[in-house]
Amino acid sequence: MPAFKYQGRNASGNQVTGRLESTNVDAALQQLAKQQIIVIKLAETKGSSNNINISNLLGLDAVKLDDLIILCRQMYALMRAGVPILRAINGLAESSACEKIKQALSEVASQLEGGYGLSSALNQHPKVFGPLFVSIIHVGESTGQLDNSFLKLATYFTREQETRKRIKAAMRYPSFVLAALIAAIIILNIFVIPTFAKMFAKLGADLPFTTTLLINSSNFFINYWPYIIVASFASVIGVRAYLKTQAGMYRWDRVKLQLPILGSVIERAILSRFTHSLAIVLKAGLPMTSGLSLVADAVDNVYMRDKIITMRTSIESGESLLRTSVNSQLFTPLVLQMVAVGEESGKVDELLEEVGDYYEREVDYDLSRLTARIEPLLLMVVAGMVLVLALGIFTPMWDMASVMQGK
Repeated sequence: MPAFKYQGRNASGNQVTGRLESTNVDAALQQLAKQQIIVIKLAETKGSSNNINISNLLGLDAVKLDDLIILCRQMYALMRAGVPILRAINGLAESSACEKIKQALSEVASQLEGGYGLSSALNQHPKVFGPLFVSIIHVGESTGQLDNSFLKLATYFTREQETRKRIKAAMRYPSFVLAALIAAIIILNIFVIPTFAKMFAKLGADLPFTTTLLINSSNFFINYWPYIIVASFASVIGVRAYLKTQAGMYRWDRVKLQLPILGSVIERAILSRFTHSLAIVLKAGLPMTSGLSLVADAVDNVYMRDKIITMRTSIESGESLLRTSVNSQLFTPLVLQMVAVGEESGKVDELLEEVGDYYEREVDYDLSRLTARIEPLLLMVVAGMVLVLALGIFTPMWDMASVMQGK
């Protein structure tokens, strides 16, 4: 995310300088306006959008959902108990097990002491507290229901965590099989195939194509394995760096939805996240257009985000939610019918919650069948590997045995 250096004057007229991260200049100005800072100078930090380190590329710097769930539940309990916000933030900053959250909360506490609102202080740490998080807290501040805002966020993050765990559980068996196949290929190339290659070389027999292919691949692996490891590592780093670009994220997020077996599961999981998130922001009292803007960032898919932004633009132009939902081509007829009922009854948030539950049930069903659908593909891969190995090793042995019997 781009970083900006600013210079201005606060509400007391004192000159202030600092650095903040935001999506663009307009968003940065809005953040500073919320802090009652009159901007004199604002400039993007050079190279801020290109600072890519190894931990970012390997995904090691992300805050875990478990940590956010614990934080939200602790804040909910403290707010319900009547503990002052500053005291609660300071206490959690000392006891948090996550270093990134601990550091962020310490800075938030300092900003609260300086007169910032809680949502404004949280907004200074976009890598820890996302737009949806900050907006729900802002609504809670405005309505005097900060405890309920933390409860809603805890419920949302818990649901998100459960969905991710179900997807990981469904992918555990295929991942194990693929890992075993890769290990088997490595062992065959290093130990098994070279032994047969020496035996065939001593006998001087004419080798079929499959045998020659296996021997050449084994020789390549043995002779160039350091380069293969380096190239593999560099490829992973390069791909992750490309996927962090706007074009890379958009293409990959679109490809994910078109995968043969996993695509439909991923799409339903994203739609479940979208509808639940929109229901939360609407219940919190945000208008539809603002809610769609926040939810667009919460779905964690650039391709789907563009679709949601298009929906927001259509609603701003005066179209109904039902019509924009139909034009987006994201939802099934059953879901569209529920949206129509929600608009007519004035209970869009409740109906969206039902839609989210519907998609969750669809995801559960797809995940329960996921292993059964992937197993035939894995069996075909294993069978193909065994067939190539059998043809490559046993065919010349059979040929030599036939020649010896003929003599």
